[in-house]
Amino acid sequence: MADAQQDAQAVQVEIWKVKKLVKSLSMARGNGTSMISLVIPPRDQISRVTKMLADEYGTASNIKSRVNRLSVLGAITSTQQRLKLYSKVPPHGLVVYCGTIVTEDGKEKRVNIDFEPFKPINTSLYLCDNKFHTEALNELLEDDDKFGFIVMDGNGSLYGTLQGNNREVIHKFSVDLPKKHGRGGQSALRFARLRMEKRHNYVRKVAELAVQFFITNDKPNVAGLVLAGSADFKSELQTSDMFDQRLAKVVIKTVDVSYGGENGFNQAIELSAETLGSVKLVQEKRLLQRYFDEISQDTGKYCFMVEDTLKALELGAVETLIVWENLDIERITLREHGTQNQKILHVAKDNFKGESDYEIVESISLVEWFANNYKTFGTTLEFVTNRSQEGSQFCRGFGGIGGILRWRVDFLELEMAAEMDDLQSQEQLT
Repeated sequence: MADAQQDAQAVQVEIWKVKKLVKSLSMARGNGTSMISLVIPPRDQISRVTKMLADEYGTASNIKSRVNRLSVLGAITSTQQRLKLYSKVPPHGLVVYCGTIVTEDGKEKRVNIDFEPFKPINTSLYLCDNKFHTEALNELLEDDDKFGFIVMDGNGSLYGTLQGNNREVIHKFSVDLPKKHGRGGQSALRFARLRMEKRHNYVRKVAELAVQFFITNDKPNVAGLVLAGSADFKSELQTSDMFDQRLAKVVIKTVDVSYGGENGFNQAIELSAETLGSVKLVQEKRLLQRYFDEISQDTGKYCFMVEDTLKALELGAVETLIVWENLDIERITLREHGTQNQKILHVAKDNFKGESDYEIVESISLVEWFANNYKTFGTTLEFVTNRSQEGSQFCRGFGGIGGILRWRVDFLELEMAAEMDDLQSQEQLT
């Protein structure tokens, strides 16, 4: 289970990195049509793409404008060089962006990016334009949560999953239940009892199979469960003692459908689309509510703002690090002129004016630094948006950064101890 959680964490971080890349690439502009966007799907051949680029090179040699011709040929050559690093297309495909962009201060800068996406990208693309085309990367950002469906009516049941745009039927079975009306010569009471018994056995079978398909290692393997069906079978299942409580907790919607089987599955997906879309937001709200509960109960097991959060991280006290995905703070490493002394500042991007005695060694967005280093602090990293009420409150009132701690930390005491150390070291110097 811990591995599954780590995988989910890694995917969240990868999604954030792709979002950041998309943002920076889509804003980039160049002179002329010398910006190449190349997406190669899995199982394609590097040799085919190399031949296609060689043909493009021949065509580009005929461009009349000398400046444009040279920049396009340069971009094609850079792309060819990048492809030489790969003997075959990686399992998830390959994305390459090459070209010369114009920076904010009017200078030209060469961009060469190649990476294997964190999940398969099923698009084939080659474009040479005055901008990078990032539309193909959007499918990487689609939510990857998997949802389970149980479609149940008087004729049988179907179990299915939905992940992104991919729907899959796991299992289906039919059932022959007696109808309500009695037959001649039979006792109405006896018939009703048999009918109830068969219904009861049917609900039990549906509940047992649900555990088989939707529970792995004692945990639900889906982000949410939708119960669908005609008549009142689905309600009977949900309220039944036979329905596993671990699954009952993740039921996010029950919907009435007019068909059973696959048609009912499709209808259930349509009817629950809105709920599925907001699950991410619900998970975010739940996380932030847990954080706000620590604060309102004054447990001391929380931190907020950059300085305290970094102190808690260094202590290894942060269980869950919560960061607003658009946090606008830079981590700037400075080195003093003439010495090797370094200091690190955390400032809003536009507020840093430079320091005369120091030179900048490195400047990186703090969120990116967290994405690269969170594992070294033994914490989990959760990105939040400001789209929910809780998210907006977290960004405005708590600086968009904080954490739920493993144990109580007294930041005032830490600050006083640090001040005492400073005083002692100054006294020793004098």
